[in-house]
Amino acid sequence: MTAMSRSTRAHSFNIAAAQYAANRPSYPPALFDALEDLAARPLTGARVADIGAGTGIATALLTARGAEVVAVEPGDGMAAQFRRALPDVPLLRGDGNALPLATASMDVLTYAQSWHWTDPARSVPEALRVLRPGGALALWWNRAALDVPWLAEQEDRVRRYVGTGKGAESVRAEDVRTELAFAGAAETPAHAHRVIRWSRTVPVDTHLANLGSHSAFLVLGEEKANAFLAEERDHLLAAFPDGRVEEVYDVLLIVATRP
Repeated sequence: MTAMSRSTRAHSFNIAAAQYAANRPSYPPALFDALEDLAARPLTGARVADIGAGTGIATALLTARGAEVVAVEPGDGMAAQFRRALPDVPLLRGDGNALPLATASMDVLTYAQSWHWTDPARSVPEALRVLRPGGALALWWNRAALDVPWLAEQEDRVRRYVGTGKGAESVRAEDVRTELAFAGAAETPAHAHRVIRWSRTVPVDTHLANLGSHSAFLVLGEEKANAFLAEERDHLLAAFPDGRVEEVYDVLLIVATRP
């Protein structure tokens, strides 16, 4: 992906922030249990910065776990949606490559669906600068479980239509669960990973709105994106005549610890 394409995709979410907030999946409680286990500390009372916070999906869950959260978000549209949803949570403008945070000020940094938009050569040292000794860098992605036949078939149709997956945010788990998550960094921090499976059952139209909120569709243009989604709706209603689908996810969690 070229730098221009990467930047265009990264900023594409700002035109669809409300759609993103209304239709993107959340995260299961087991994810945060695993984060606490790998970080060897509870979230309750922890100083947490949620980087690339978007519309606040992860921020809200971290706050509910008792963390003291500050959010960092670069996009105007996403930040506006965040402020509507979570007006009491501090929100700073910035990104993972140049964090607007003091040195050694945070216990945990979280990147929910956002680490792949950073440059690890810059974002790894920035994360280590901001974390306190023993602090944790937590990265995670909701990934469609492609051992589920209908999801694998849909992924194939998406790839044929847009020429790739749903965008950089759809990087396969096996491609990021090791040092590849930190490719380009001067040093690879010690880390561990977990995969947590979960699911949600939603109307077909919610699923399609979720699909359409991915960067590959947002940069296609409305006409091309809608053409695919209309055809996809016919596929899904033929397979699921009750109009509801079970989206099955494998959340990939990577936690690195600052010495």
